[in-house]
Amino acid sequence: MTRTIEQTTEEVLELAAAHFKVARAELKPDDDFFKKFGIDSLQALDLLTRLEQHFRVELPDYEVQGVSDFKTLAERIQARL
Repeated sequence: MTRTIEQTTEEVLELAAAHFKVARAELKPDDDFFKKFGIDSLQALDLLTRLEQHFRVELPDYEVQGVSDFKTLAERIQARL
């Protein structure tokens, strides 16, 4: 089954909400997750690892460096599916 970018984005948001224990409704695709959660790069890496495992993809550092919003993260994952 092929996922749409909307489905991938929704899954990223749901996983992030569960990971950081917030309501899914609080998150929007354009949210900056560093600002939204007040996290550091280590916590972002932890989230990224969970996303890679969930989607069964590997995201090279150069592809996610500088990414801080859910929408762009979902786009990078979508490109690897």
